Amino acid sequence: MNTDLAGSPPPSVTPRPARRPGSATGSDFAELSRRMAGEGLLDRRPLYYTVRFTLVLAAFAGTWYALFALGDSWLQLGVAALLSVVLAQIALVCHDLAHRQVFSRRAPSEIGGRIAGNLLMGMSYGWWMNKHTRHHANPNHEERDPDVSPDILVWSRRQAGQAGGLARFVGRRQAYLFFPLLLLEGVNLKYNSFRALTAPTMKRPFLEGALLVAHFAGYFGAVFTALPPGKAIAFIAVNQALLGVYLGCVFAPNHKGMLMVTPEMNLDFLRRQVLTSRNVRGGRLVDAAMGGLNYQVEHHLFPSMPTPALTRAAEITKEFCAEKDIPYCEAGLLHSYREVLRHLHRVGEPIRERDQGKRPPGRR
Repeated sequence: MNTDLAGSPPPSVTPRPARRPGSATGSDFAELSRRMAGEGLLDRRPLYYTVRFTLVLAAFAGTWYALFALGDSWLQLGVAALLSVVLAQIALVCHDLAHRQVFSRRAPSEIGGRIAGNLLMGMSYGWWMNKHTRHHANPNHEERDPDVSPDILVWSRRQAGQAGGLARFVGRRQAYLFFPLLLLEGVNLKYNSFRALTAPTMKRPFLEGALLVAHFAGYFGAVFTALPPGKAIAFIAVNQALLGVYLGCVFAPNHKGMLMVTPEMNLDFLRRQVLTSRNVRGGRLVDAAMGGLNYQVEHHLFPSMPTPALTRAAEITKEFCAEKDIPYCEAGLLHSYREVLRHLHRVGEPIRERDQGKRPPGRR
């Protein structure tokens, strides 16, 4: 396991340029792709997704049935927690549809993505797709990856040195505030989804807006019909807070604390994806909870690879990286969270030092 990639790469892992595609064997990535294709790992898995989608939809319907069946009771907060898990699983289904892991054609992928994202979960498929595509193209890039933009948290010492406003205020103690801030992530997704409807990059704003309105009309209508106002508000607060924590815990271990890419770095595709990604070990339970995103290295290398193929793909990629002397990072779930928090604390140091220097000597 390698966990020393959170800052600039040490000399021992400085990436080597890939072989030119025109050479006899092609690039390193082309060679790895041939191995994956040779084992059929890029083939569609319709049976798997049929079963998975059926189970998720059954859980979705069952949770709403439980809301009405249980009635006026504080035990509904348990239903709210369960619904957060189901909505997160729908988000993971939307993710797989967006990457064309389910359908090879754009149209059914977008239709399914908007149904799962906008209608069932209340998150704009178009907004998320645009953001996630830019992330995949430049993971952990300080200037190009929207997932590490210094809006509230800072992800590198360079960002910390330039931070101002809210990012500077939070950045001083961001390692301690990370998980509490995730409680707001569910609401943040909704806010950004509606805000993006006016963006020029949104392809079908009226359709997406209509589906979002339909979602919230059904969501609030069902909750306030089944419960009195006080319990309904508590239900919504618990549901959205735990949804944010769940999604944050799925996505944070994958890249946070790994190599941060700067404009001056020259990395080929293979190394750009491998050096910035971390796999999370944990067996079938972690595989199910994270929807296969715990195999983040392989997912970034082959975004359209179906989820059930990622386990074998990870074995092949790990062996291949060892052959090419490319650091390959994997860690247990709890260890990955510790790495994230250590990284957040470390990169926030310039803010703490700057603020410490401005205090009167007697108050340091």
